Amino acid sequence: MRLVQALDERGRLRVSEAAELLGIARSTAHRLLATLKFRGFAAQDGPDRTYTPGPALADAGLRAIARLDLRQVAHPHLQALAQEVGETVHLVRLEGNGARFLDGVESAQVVRVGLRTGLVLPAHATAAGKAILAALPPEQVRALYPRGLQTLTGATLQTLDDVERHLQEVARAGYATNYGESAEGVAALGVVVRNQAGQPVGAVAVAAPTERMPAARVPFVVSRMHRAGLAISDDFLRTGAQA
Repeated sequence: MRLVQALDERGRLRVSEAAELLGIARSTAHRLLATLKFRGFAAQDGPDRTYTPGPALADAGLRAIARLDLRQVAHPHLQALAQEVGETVHLVRLEGNGARFLDGVESAQVVRVGLRTGLVLPAHATAAGKAILAALPPEQVRALYPRGLQTLTGATLQTLDDVERHLQEVARAGYATNYGESAEGVAALGVVVRNQAGQPVGAVAVAAPTERMPAARVPFVVSRMHRAGLAISDDFLRTGAQA
């Protein structure tokens, strides 16, 4: 915890500095910092491999607020979006390199995608997860995958290079797609939700059987998703201002 605090306060920390701070051997300090890096609380950059705050540490206060408030703020908008597009809608946040399904509204259609509320899936294999990852710096995304990628289907992105290229396309398009990458026969679209600082706090996803998400329908669904995402962001901002 003292190392986490030092990373937060100093912004950069060498192994020798960590060892001096804790009064321990360099090898022990290196092991502790490596563990923090593995858990996402530290990252390494530069030729000297100095440790810096990782994605799990950066802006922790804002993320904590988002986790407490976002679901309550978003739910009415999820309901409205589900009614508009006639498909299952989810609210998702990033947890490490996973996409946590926080809330959802299930489609009323007989053949539909079921709710995934409570599940955590690899972020790079979901539309919502990719929408959030595309809003992060590339080096932060790489730091989330110290052990490589998990694949769920034959369509799942296989390498970090594949992920980086794909996220560039997502950033340009303004939305993410998932055609059979997390489950065969399921298509999904994802749009990022941002906080008052413009940082990603979650994403909205619309999921449907693949045959009900042809390319011709995507612009209509995405436009409704962007409207819902902006409404959630605006309400989140007002809630924060009142608090």
